Amino acid sequence: MSESIQTLANPLATGTDYEALAARFRPIFARIAEGAEQRERERILPAEAIGWLKQAGFGAVRVPVEYGGAGASLPQLIQLWIELATADSNLVQALRGHFAFVEDKLNAPPSAHREVWLRRFVAGELVGNGWTEVGAVKIGDVITKVAPSEDGSHWLLNGTKYYSTGSIFADWIDVYAQRSDTGGAVIAAVSTHQDGVQQSDDWDGFGQRTTGSGTSVFQNARVEQEEVIDFAERFRYQTALYQLNLLAVLAGIGKAIERDVAAQVGKRTRIYSHGNAPRVSEDAQILQVVGHISAIAYAVEATVVRSAQPAQAAYEARFGQDAEVERQANIAAEIESAQAQVIVSELVLRAATELFNALGASAASEKIALDRHWRNARTVSSHNPLVYKARIIGDWVTNGTEPPYVWQIGNTPDAEKRAA
Repeated sequence: MSESIQTLANPLATGTDYEALAARFRPIFARIAEGAEQRERERILPAEAIGWLKQAGFGAVRVPVEYGGAGASLPQLIQLWIELATADSNLVQALRGHFAFVEDKLNAPPSAHREVWLRRFVAGELVGNGWTEVGAVKIGDVITKVAPSEDGSHWLLNGTKYYSTGSIFADWIDVYAQRSDTGGAVIAAVSTHQDGVQQSDDWDGFGQRTTGSGTSVFQNARVEQEEVIDFAERFRYQTALYQLNLLAVLAGIGKAIERDVAAQVGKRTRIYSHGNAPRVSEDAQILQVVGHISAIAYAVEATVVRSAQPAQAAYEARFGQDAEVERQANIAAEIESAQAQVIVSELVLRAATELFNALGASAASEKIALDRHWRNARTVSSHNPLVYKARIIGDWVTNGTEPPYVWQIGNTPDAEKRAA
């Protein structure tokens, strides 16, 4: 990359030719889809598939063209995620932390440090996620600490994180921590290529089992001075973006259900004596089920792509001169992603169940792993509880209450009292 890149003002990623962009990755998505069932049955982590995406520059599609990326808008990124999630929903969630970190750097003021990260993304380096504390942690407490080294040349990170999605595949981990000296909340970007970082594939959920969402342990892990950043500087629509990732996962699952039900119905030879046709593929009732699933997949995809537009507006407003416009854009990003979450989760779970109404008991065979669609959709839908999202939407629509942009999970403050 030319050194003159630093003289550029601040090019933004506002969109590109989507079909040309997607054409770069569709052959890879097809290869990924070929091994999806086996990875699901045998719990094989998709390290090879992640490697294909890295080499093809998938992690840099949001980076502006001027820096060597594809310059995709957020709605275009979500479309790509949906296509990838149709092939294997685990991979999109595994890359969730990476794209959030990329978005944070895109929202940061232009600097030499930001350009270092943009070059890393273009080179194929990936970032994982490490935010959730484990154990008996009160809500709001942060046990993971980052402290200055004795000579003050770097920082040392100590702690344990769970739900560290994608970190087992990553070169870096985006860690939420607390400074030992000031108590301030920070983000520490720590390299995984050191002995002080240990990772385990111990996520025990019944769905999304190959996302690498296990435990990360940090023991005096080295963090460079410039990689400890005040959390208050984090981009505002981060929760909306995290949710958009899960929405894309759900939309991809919906399209995979549509694909699989059509394929299974099309080749099914066994019929019921009380059916409506000599072939299942000609049975009007079965075709109605398939059609309904297809309509759900269509509506879900359209909703998810539409819900990404406010986030793109928030990104562009970040560099405008009107604080109120930016605030309203951030509110819209949060509310619309929540609105989509509430309905999309219900629809995809319905499609995952209706799938079996079009097929016989043989569809329950583990060999074809059709149950993975419901299990994966149910697991994804359990993130960011729907009931709270619906309440937040209602409070905004009724009372104009601004939604929360960051939230935490942990033990209730009186947990010790209750235990006693």
